[in-house]
Parts: sequence; C-alpha cells; structure tokens
Amino acid sequence: MRTAARDPEPGEGAWSPASFTDQWHHLHAEAAQVARLAQLSPEPIVGPLAQFPSELNRAPQWQRALAQQGVEDIEAMIRPGLAALEIVTQRKGAATAPALALWREFYNARRAIMAITHP
Repeated sequence: MRTAARDPEPGEGAWSPASFTDQWHHLHAEAAQVARLAQLSPEPIVGPLAQFPSELNRAPQWQRALAQQGVEDIEAMIRPGLAALEIVTQRKGAATAPALALWREFYNARRAIMAITHP
C-alpha cells in the first residue's frame, strides 16, 4: 500500500551535522564579540556547549529542525545587534550596556535551544 506524498516539514531533509556544527561555532564567535563589547570574560566552548551539535545528531528530526530554526533566529538577532554595537563603538559611544542586553538575549535564547535535548 502506498502512502500519499507529503510536503516536507520545515528543515526536513536539510539537516547537515557538519553544517550545523559550523553554524553553532560561528554563532558563538559572534557572541564572543558581543561579550567583549559588554566587558565580559570570554566564554569557553566546552562541555555541554561543545557537545550540543553531536547530541542533536542523535535527536529526532523535529528536534533538529527546531534547533536549526532557533539558531537561525538567534543569528537574525545577533548580527544586526552586533553591527549596531560596532557603529556605536566607532563613534566613541558607550556600547557596554546595550552589548550586555544583547548578550543576555543571546544567552537565554541559546539556553532555550539547548533545552530541546535537555529539558
């Protein structure tokens, strides 16, 4: 018996472990720039942060798709925020407080994404 064809779910079939790992590390490189502007110590990418992409590889497809969308959402937030912070810095403005606010948004959004595999 054949089943009817269906449209793929968002992100379905597009999962690439290497691509997600690269995206995860690039996101953290951008977050490190925000942390520097917020005058925070660098955050080492070890332990659960480093292991998250490989843990996600073992997760069901819906969790991978949700994590992928979450990372894309964070990128959509952090990139323009970082660009704005760099402009403030170039103009000799005070970037510490807004950078700290952006860091907190990043931190909490990342925590929500990681809760996909560790509720």
